[in-house]
Amino acid sequence: MGLWDAILIKNNHISAAGGVRQAIAAARAASELPIEIEVRTREELRDALACGATHLLLDNLTPADAKDWIEEIAGRAKVELSGGITLETVRAYAEAGADFVSSGAITHSARAMDISFRLELA
Repeated sequence: MGLWDAILIKNNHISAAGGVRQAIAAARAASELPIEIEVRTREELRDALACGATHLLLDNLTPADAKDWIEEIAGRAKVELSGGITLETVRAYAEAGADFVSSGAITHSARAMDISFRLELA
């Protein structure tokens, strides 16, 4: 339930490691924590599945593309969708068949509010 519960391999990690297979191998060698890996292309998707990835992050797809990719995954891994998902589009992404949907719009687009707490002892 926190950042310490799993390893998240993002696109920069994949590039630095030399590919999906290498990134997954390095993460497994370093820890026994569960791994979630972001995949950007169909080739990366297939490499991740071939390596036994159990949690995939699909970023910046349209709902139609997400549905297509999820059909290819066919239940072999849990799927999280993220990237550009708003309160207006979240239903379409959820209906694509994802296990999880993340929307940064909930926090990064929230209005700031000045909240303070002052304790005065009498």
